[in-house]
Amino acid sequence: MEQGNDAEVDSVGPTEDGTQPAFPLGLSDSEAVEVLWQVRAQRRQAEPDLPDTVTRLTTPEGSIVYLVGTAHFSDSSKKDVATTIRAVQPDVVVVELCQYRVSMLKMDEKTLLKEAKDINLEKVQQAIKQNGMMSGLMQILLLKVSAHITEQLGMAPGGEFREAFKEAGKVPFCKFHLGDRPIPVTFKRAIAALSLWQKARLAWGLCFLSDPISKEDVEKCKQKDLLEQTMSEMIGEFPALHRTIVAERDIYLTHTLRQAARCVEAPPNAEIPAVVVGVVGMGHVPGIERNWDKELNIHEIMSVAPPSRFGFVLRNVFKGALWGLLGYACFRASKGMGKALLTLPAVQSLLENIRTPAV
Repeated sequence: MEQGNDAEVDSVGPTEDGTQPAFPLGLSDSEAVEVLWQVRAQRRQAEPDLPDTVTRLTTPEGSIVYLVGTAHFSDSSKKDVATTIRAVQPDVVVVELCQYRVSMLKMDEKTLLKEAKDINLEKVQQAIKQNGMMSGLMQILLLKVSAHITEQLGMAPGGEFREAFKEAGKVPFCKFHLGDRPIPVTFKRAIAALSLWQKARLAWGLCFLSDPISKEDVEKCKQKDLLEQTMSEMIGEFPALHRTIVAERDIYLTHTLRQAARCVEAPPNAEIPAVVVGVVGMGHVPGIERNWDKELNIHEIMSVAPPSRFGFVLRNVFKGALWGLLGYACFRASKGMGKALLTLPAVQSLLENIRTPAV
C-alpha cells in the first residue's frame, strides 16, 4: 500500500501545523512539483531533536532510517511518531502492519474500540477460514488478550500506526508502506513450531488472562531493559514461539526497511539517499539493529510446512468431535422444542384436525 499526495493546491508556503502547503493557482505541473520539493527540503531538519524512543540507522548508500520504538497502547508513542515524521519529512513511512490488518488505519477510534472489545462468531469463522483451525483459534485467543487490554485501558490498539498514516499524508511525495510479514504466515509457522503440550499450555494461559493492566504498565514496555527482561522470560517458556513471532519478524521488518531505504528519485531526475521513518513495537528494535548489516534469507521465513500426518489426523478428530457436539446439541434442542410445540393449543388443534377423517 502506498499513499501519495496531490500536487495542486491553492496558495503559497508551508503551514505551521504540518499540513500540505498551498501556492498560487496557474502554476504548471512541473512548477508545482518543484515548489513542493522546496517546501519539504525547508521543513526537513538536518539535526532533529527526536524522542529517546527513536533509533537512527544508515545504509551504505547514505540513506537514513529513523526507527520509532512504540508501545501499542500508548498515547506518548503516538506523539513520538508525529514528532519524528514532522521533523525529518521522510520519503517513506514503514509501519509494522500487513495487508490483513490494514483496515485499522482508516477506522475511527470509537469504531475500533468497539471492534477490539467484541469477539463474535463471525470473527472466529473468519480467523479459522483465513488461517486454518489451529492457527485461527490461536488468533482468536490473542484477540481475546487484545480485547482484555482494550477493556482495561479504554484505548483501541494501533494508534501509533494511524498517527503515522495521518502524518505521512501531510508530507509532500511521502510513500506509506506496510512492512510486516502477512499474519497468516506468522500464525501458521508459530503453531507448527509448538508441540501439542506447548499449544495446550499457551491456550490455557491466554484463556485465563485476567491480570489488571494500567497505562503505566504500557509505558514500561517502551523501556528497553525491562522489555528485554520480559522477552528473556518468554524465551524460557516458549523459545519456538519467540523465534516465529518475534525473531523472524525482526528479519522481515529489517528487509522491508532496507528496501524502503533505497535511493529515491528527486528533481531534476537525480537519485538521492532516502529518509525513512519506521514505526514498530519496541520489542522489535533490538532485533532490527542486530540484523541491519547482515545478509538475510526472506524466503526461508515465508515458507509454511505442510501439516504432519499426526497433525492432520488430530485436526480431523477435533473437527469431528466439534461437529458431533454441535449435532447432538441441535438434536437435544430440537427434541425439547418439539415437546414444547406439542403442548401449544393451536398445534394440538391442528393435529386433531389431521387425525379426524373428513365427513
